[in-house]
Amino acid sequence: MLEIDLRSWYMRYGAALNAYDFDSMHEFISDQVLLNGEAATRHDVVTVMRQTVDAVPDIHWDLKELLIDRDRIAVRAINTGTPAKEWLGVPPSGASFEIVEYAIYQVKDGHFIHMTNLHDTAEMLRQLTA
Repeated sequence: MLEIDLRSWYMRYGAALNAYDFDSMHEFISDQVLLNGEAATRHDVVTVMRQTVDAVPDIHWDLKELLIDRDRIAVRAINTGTPAKEWLGVPPSGASFEIVEYAIYQVKDGHFIHMTNLHDTAEMLRQLTA
């Protein structure tokens, strides 16, 4: 994919993610993928996404930076939401969170083959338990 195509492709992925359109993830995620360095399937990735939305029904990923280098994508996003169910061991309290996420992807044949993300979980837990 050309850089401009990869940029628009990723923007479609982000829009699908924020629309909770997990049935379209076959357009973006390879059948087999490395997720944070571990072998996984698209189904595994989508299961985590669905579990997150189930617990945090208003979760939103706000893209702040998008960098592309050949087949690699780097992202900085702000994640926000208010858990409605126990999540990450914390019962819902009405508290919301706003944290930074950094993600690095590798794309091959129009699909993610490596997906790595890093969240400031300690900061999120601090906000949810404050």
